[in-house]
Amino acid sequence: MTDAVKLIGKKAYYQDGAFQYVSEVSTEAGASNEKSSGQNDTSFASAGYRKTMAFQILNAHNHSGDEQHLKIKFDTMASHDITYVNIIQTARASGMEKFPIPYVLTNCHNSLCAVGGTINEDDHVFGLTCAEKYGGLFVPAHIAVIHQYMREMFAAGGRMILASDSHTRYGALGTLAIGEGGPELVKQLLGQTYDIDRPQVVAVYLHGELMPGVGPQDVAIALVGATFGNGFVKNKVLEFVGPGIEKMSVDTRIGIDVMTTETTCLSSIWETDAKVAGWLTLHGRAADFAAIHPENGAQYDAVIDIDLSKIEPMIALPFHPSNAYTIRELQANPADILRETEKLAKVSFGEKVDFHLTDKIKNGQLFVEQGVIAGCAGGGFENLCAAAAVLDGKSVGNNEFALSVYPASQPVYMELLKNGSVEKLVEAGVTVRTAFCGPCFGAGDVPANNGLSIRHSTRNFPNREGSKVQNGQIASVALMDARSIAATAANGGRLTGATELNLDWKAPEYHFDGKIYENRVYNGWQNEKPETEIKRGPNIVDWPEMAGLSEHLIMKVVSEIHDPVTTTDELIPSGETSSYRSNPIGLSEFTLSRKDPGYVGRAKAVRRLEELRSLGKADPEFGKAVGIIKHEFPKTNHDNFTIGSVIYAVKPGDGSAREQAASCQRVLGGVANIAKEYATKRYRSNVMNWGMLPFRFEADELPFALGDYIFVPDVKKAVREKAKEVAAYRVDSEKGLLVKFTLILDDMTDEERAIIEDGCLINFNRRK
Repeated sequence: MTDAVKLIGKKAYYQDGAFQYVSEVSTEAGASNEKSSGQNDTSFASAGYRKTMAFQILNAHNHSGDEQHLKIKFDTMASHDITYVNIIQTARASGMEKFPIPYVLTNCHNSLCAVGGTINEDDHVFGLTCAEKYGGLFVPAHIAVIHQYMREMFAAGGRMILASDSHTRYGALGTLAIGEGGPELVKQLLGQTYDIDRPQVVAVYLHGELMPGVGPQDVAIALVGATFGNGFVKNKVLEFVGPGIEKMSVDTRIGIDVMTTETTCLSSIWETDAKVAGWLTLHGRAADFAAIHPENGAQYDAVIDIDLSKIEPMIALPFHPSNAYTIRELQANPADILRETEKLAKVSFGEKVDFHLTDKIKNGQLFVEQGVIAGCAGGGFENLCAAAAVLDGKSVGNNEFALSVYPASQPVYMELLKNGSVEKLVEAGVTVRTAFCGPCFGAGDVPANNGLSIRHSTRNFPNREGSKVQNGQIASVALMDARSIAATAANGGRLTGATELNLDWKAPEYHFDGKIYENRVYNGWQNEKPETEIKRGPNIVDWPEMAGLSEHLIMKVVSEIHDPVTTTDELIPSGETSSYRSNPIGLSEFTLSRKDPGYVGRAKAVRRLEELRSLGKADPEFGKAVGIIKHEFPKTNHDNFTIGSVIYAVKPGDGSAREQAASCQRVLGGVANIAKEYATKRYRSNVMNWGMLPFRFEADELPFALGDYIFVPDVKKAVREKAKEVAAYRVDSEKGLLVKFTLILDDMTDEERAIIEDGCLINFNRRK
């Protein structure tokens, strides 16, 4: 691992470009969990936190009148085609009549219409008619990936953007952007607010200059590798400052910025300069530039020091962007390092598949089968120009190795055509595709079984490349920068860092052609057409009815996951399931299918118990459990409790913002999650917005197991009275008694408590 990134766990003043450190703070894993995140000491140096860039932007968008407890309204929103259908359906069910702010609907995930018949294009038609009816913007498939379009057309100095995708990061352009689950966008569509405590802010001090051949993904992997595992920046805002910024192009800054999501930070913001002004000007938006800098005396909760001159070509091995090594150290010791990754696979997959990487070592060197440069992280202009320069006059070969590239937008593609980069790539044997996010979530370029793909994309979680462990398949992805991917391609798949080529390259000038969007993007902002009929294909299904919280609650444990982290991809798979995101009932059939294939059947069985209870009937096994409960709590009866399913996971919710990781559980009758901690604010918010209780249990040894009933008396009262701890009881059917333990309920806003009590956000808004 590189020593270029240093974590300084001290509060600090930033004065005239230098730091003065104040006091020690914990840097241990979990130090920034749900209990402590955002809770700042307001006396810290006379509240100099107000002088950070992050606070100034947040405060300008805050409608609470309380700078410690924020109620944010955003300037703009965006969603793509595996999130906007459910968001709009939820908002319509809640009473929305028009889009109150610009809402951009992009079509970069379900761009391929080969899965499920017509349903992908049906979603696109739904999106276009909704843009017409409610006054939105609609970006057709293959025109741009969501984040590139938002950078090019909406990100601006001092603004805030909310999008239903976790990689919503436009900080390099001066925009504080946040990726969240769909219900948070619904709230904005209904004129409500995004409610958070004032987040802590961590300064990222950049100095030095990148070596030739080192790119943004190298910096990003080094940063993620240093911060993810210890929770150093969890749910905090990263604020990029320092003299190293001016040495970077805007494309390089964007490439680092988009990957900050993988640190589990809340958002990011950068100092802006003349290069940002020039970038916005060439996109026809000179007026959107704002000079953004921290004021003298700005204070930070911690500091990350990055010496850019020490950053080397990096690789993030499977199965997480934080599994970071320098390419140099991997080349020096491939067998031992790859064996460590093989051990990680055993944690997630057990004996389900035969996963191996060490067989890819030939004559002491690592060979890979595939390369991809794509999406919001890799598909930028400079990344693809650099790849073309590396491959100019060379060949990727005619054997197993293959390389594909996906420009992030049609304007980028156009310029690559004009400056000859596409010609260089195609002549080298590279296939050039259109703007599409598929390789980032398993819907494009799926490798062969046991294949290893190197990608300049955002994530390399298990199955993220499209393989299916449940069918005995396994492939994997390692993240790298476009420059080193191209260098590896030039060597026929032999792992190669771009610095080995001694490449002397300067990025060509970029010219933006806005006519591409003018000719194809529908812009209905402030021109809504209420008479428009929304077109709904047969796969677009309304949400089922969801009951509110009862006085008492009986939960049955239907899944128990002890992996260190459970990603949203494992809670609800990406890839082929994306086509079913507009059908909450159909999609729920895939819940936990990659992690616990028996979950859906067990959850349905519990849902059936609740259906029988509502009819005054009882299953014998469940009736026995209820009898044990009534013996100690005689006031419990069929009218004042409900039965629902619950999952336990150590740390659920890392990764995507997708709300379906929670809503599918709810559709199947889920009433709660129990976790040691929640990996992200996004996932915990999704759990609450879908009416489920976000319980925590901190001890490693659980007082319950798969198949157990758990009784939580007076749960509605506990939620209303803001109880921090809740008494719970495992039903011991063999001994005929209840075993008491305690569940934790961390802080929730008043609105979140009301949503849980009502059963979901839709019910909450209908009641209002």
